Amino acid sequence: MRCIAGFRGQVTPNGYYNVERMLTYVLKRGGEVKACGICAAIRGIDKLQLQEGIQLGTMEEFAQWTVACDKVLTF
Repeated sequence: MRCIAGFRGQVTPNGYYNVERMLTYVLKRGGEVKACGICAAIRGIDKLQLQEGIQLGTMEEFAQWTVACDKVLTF
């Protein structure tokens, strides 16, 4: 299964979460969203068009974010 959370043009049935819409909300309010560049490359999706404002990140960046945060959420 491929993660497509950051891709444009998602169509979801009524009543289901639309991740593209939720990420747009975060980005419009100054949030920073990055997708794992290594994960994307391994799955062959690193050249696909992500939603505007989402960038591919590095493990170093994710580690820096984790250290800088006072709270870390995982799911």
